[in-house]
Amino acid sequence: MVGQRAQHSPVSLLLLIHLCLLHLRASGQPHPTPEAPAEEVVSVQGVRGGSVELACGSGPAPLLVLWSFTPLGSLVPRPVAVTDGAMSKVEAIASALGVVSLRNSSLVLGELHEGARGHFLCQVLHVAGGQLHTAYSHLTLAVLVPVSKPQVRLSNPTPVEGASVVATCAVREGTEPVTFAWQHRASRGLGEALVGVTEPLFQLDPVNRTHLGWYMCSASNSVNRLSSDGAFLDVIYGPDKPVITMEPLGLTEEGFWASEREEVTLSCLAASNPPSHYVWLRDHTQVHMGPTYVIARAGRVHTGLYTCLARNSYLDTRTQTTVQLTIYYLPEGQPSCAVHPSPEAVTLLCAWPGGLPPAQLQWEGPQGPGPTAPSNVTWSHAAAQLPSGSVFTCTGQHPALAPPALCTVMLWEPLGRPTCWSTATMGDQFIMLSCEWPGGEPPATLGWLDEQQQPLGGSSSSMAVHLLQAQEDLAGREFTCRGTHLLRTPDPHCHLQLPQLDVAEPRVSVLEGGEAWLECSLRGGTPPAQLLWLGPQQQKVDPGTSGFMLHPEGAQLRLGIYDADPAHHRGTYQCVARNAVGNSSQSVLLEVLRYPAPPNVTISRLTYGRHRREVQLQWAILGPGNLTGFLVQRKASALGPGAGAWETAASDIEPESRGRRLGGLDPGVLYAFRILALNHHTAGHPSEVKIPADPPFSAYPAVLGAAGTGMVVATVASLLVFQYAARHPETFPRLETPTTTPGLDPAQETTDSPVNVTITVTATP
Repeated sequence: MVGQRAQHSPVSLLLLIHLCLLHLRASGQPHPTPEAPAEEVVSVQGVRGGSVELACGSGPAPLLVLWSFTPLGSLVPRPVAVTDGAMSKVEAIASALGVVSLRNSSLVLGELHEGARGHFLCQVLHVAGGQLHTAYSHLTLAVLVPVSKPQVRLSNPTPVEGASVVATCAVREGTEPVTFAWQHRASRGLGEALVGVTEPLFQLDPVNRTHLGWYMCSASNSVNRLSSDGAFLDVIYGPDKPVITMEPLGLTEEGFWASEREEVTLSCLAASNPPSHYVWLRDHTQVHMGPTYVIARAGRVHTGLYTCLARNSYLDTRTQTTVQLTIYYLPEGQPSCAVHPSPEAVTLLCAWPGGLPPAQLQWEGPQGPGPTAPSNVTWSHAAAQLPSGSVFTCTGQHPALAPPALCTVMLWEPLGRPTCWSTATMGDQFIMLSCEWPGGEPPATLGWLDEQQQPLGGSSSSMAVHLLQAQEDLAGREFTCRGTHLLRTPDPHCHLQLPQLDVAEPRVSVLEGGEAWLECSLRGGTPPAQLLWLGPQQQKVDPGTSGFMLHPEGAQLRLGIYDADPAHHRGTYQCVARNAVGNSSQSVLLEVLRYPAPPNVTISRLTYGRHRREVQLQWAILGPGNLTGFLVQRKASALGPGAGAWETAASDIEPESRGRRLGGLDPGVLYAFRILALNHHTAGHPSEVKIPADPPFSAYPAVLGAAGTGMVVATVASLLVFQYAARHPETFPRLETPTTTPGLDPAQETTDSPVNVTITVTATP
C-alpha cells in the first residue's frame, strides 16, 4: 500500500536505483516531472584532507535517498551511496572521493580528496498526499588545496654590486588564487616588508649593498598562509673610500689634533664585503696593520700625514684616505703679566709665547673683558678713577689645556714718598744723586730736576740715578727728585741741596808747641748737613783724638790743636759738610813755626865722681840767643866700633844753670857726653863730645887715712899675695911699664896693657 513503509529486498533497492537513474538526463540532470519544482544549485567548499557534509534538503521522511557524483568535465553521473533509512549502500568508487558515509540523508565526505571536486545530486523519493514524489538537490563541491611551503630561489646568491639578480618564490601546490609577499632582513637588523612586490618573482637590477641580507617570501590562498625559509643574498662590494676617526676627537681644517702626552686612537673603516684588510702609513712609512692604530703617548714627533689603505681580498681592489695629525703642545711655563705706566693710562702686557697652536690670551678688568689675541695681548686702560687694589686678570686658553691658565696684576700705589741721597765716587770727582721710591704696581717713575725744574737725564722706574761732576759751583744748588704714579696725585717729590761752608781764616800760623783753633761754619743744605774735620793725611779727626779737640757750637765746628808739632800737625785741614746730596769742603792751611835757634854750648869740665858712678858736668854759653833750657845726652863706647845711640841723661835743666851732676853710671862702661841748648822745642847745635876724666891724685891720702884700721889686714893680704906669686910665677907674669903715647888723654888710655902696681903702707900713730 502506498504511504506505508514496506520492507524491500536488496533486489528491489537496486531496481529502484535503476528506475531513478532512468529519469536522469544525458547531461546528468534528472528529468523533472511536471509536479517537481526547479532546484537551485548549492555551492559547497571543502578542504583537502578535511571533511564536508552535503545536505539533501528538507521535507518529509524519504523513502529512498540516492547520491550520485559527476566529476568535473564529465557528463556521466556515478552513484555514490543510497539509503532507504533502514540500510545504506556506498559504492566502491566513492573511495576516490575520500571516506564517504551517510548521516540520515546527508552525505559525509571525510579525508576529502581532490577527486571529490564536481557536482553532487541528491534524489529523494518520498510519499506526499498518497503519491510518490521525487525531490532533487544539486550541489557543487569545490575542494580547496592549501598552499605548500614556499621556497626562495636566487639566480646568483653572491653577486657583485651592480649586477642583476632574480628572486623566485616557488610554491609546489595550492588552490588559486595564491598571493605572495616578500620580506628583506639585513644581516644585522630587523626584517622589513618589500612593499609593492606581490609576485612570485622579482628582479634586483642593479643589485647594491643595501640588498644584502636575508630574503623570505610567504604564499597564501583562501585556505592557509605559509612562509619560506630565508635565502641569503651576499652582495660583494667595496672597499669604499676609508673613513678615519680619532679618539679623543680633535678636528682641524687639515685633519685631527691631539694633546701632547695623551693616548691617541686612530680608527679606519672602509665599507667592504668581504671586510677590508687595513694598513697604516705615517709619512709613507708603514707603522701598523689593522683597522685601529694606537699611539700610547703622543709626542711632537708623531705629527705627520697618516694614510689608511683598505683592500678587498675577493675583488682585489684598494682604496686609501690620508689625514693630517697635529700634536698640540702647551707653551712653556705660565702666562706672564706686566704693567707699564703711560700718560693718563696704564698699559697691561700679557705674554705666553710658544706652543702649538699659540695660546689665546684675553684681559679682563674690574669693568669687564678686554682685548684678546694669540701669544701676547696689550691693553691700554684709562687710569682715571682706578682705585688702588684694582685687579686685572689675563686668561690663557689652549686646546691642550683643560682649565685655563691665569696671571693677575693688581695695581697699587707705593707707600710714603721718594727718598733722596747722594754718594761721592771716584775719589770725590763725581757726585751720584740717587732717588728711590720702592713698591707700587706699576713701579713709580722717578726723574731728577734742576733749580729751573728742567729734567736732568731720563726717567726710570723705582730708582733714579744722576751723576754730577764735583765742582765748586755745586755748593748751595738744589735738586728735586719727582715721583710719578698713575694712582697718586699730586706727584710727590724730595729735595737735595749741597751745603755751603765758610771758614774763619783760610791760613792759620802757630809757634811750635803752641795752640791753634780752626773754625768752620755751615750755611744751608737740604737735608741738614753734618760737619767734620779731616787732618793733613785726610784722616777724620774724631773726638778724643790725641792732640786735638772738637768744639761744636750750633752751625759751627771748631778744631783745636794742642802742643803744635811741625812733623805731625803742619799741613792742610779740610772742613767737610755732608748731606744726602753730597760733600762740600773748605781748606785751612796750618803753619807750625819754629822758635829761633838757641846759642851754642861748650863743655868746660867733665870729671868722674866717686867710684866712677857719677860725673860732674860744667858748660858755658857761646854767643847771644834765647834759650829755655838744656839737654844732656850720653852714649856708651863712644870710641869703639860698636858705639851705641845717644840717650837723654838730663832734660829738665833751667836756663840759668851751667852745671849738673849726673849719676847712675856703670863703672865698667866708658861713656861719652854732649850738651844742647833749647829754645822751647828748638834745639841748638850739639856741643863737642867728651869723655869724663878722673879726679886729681890728692884725694888718695884722705882715702887712706879713712882706712887706717884696715891697714893691718891689707898688709897681711899683700904678703900672702906676694908669697903665692913667688911660688907660682907662671900665674903672675912679669910686669913691664907700658909706653905712653904722646898727646893721648890719660882718661882715654887703653886698659888692655898690664899695669905695675905699687902699694905703700904707711903707719901713723
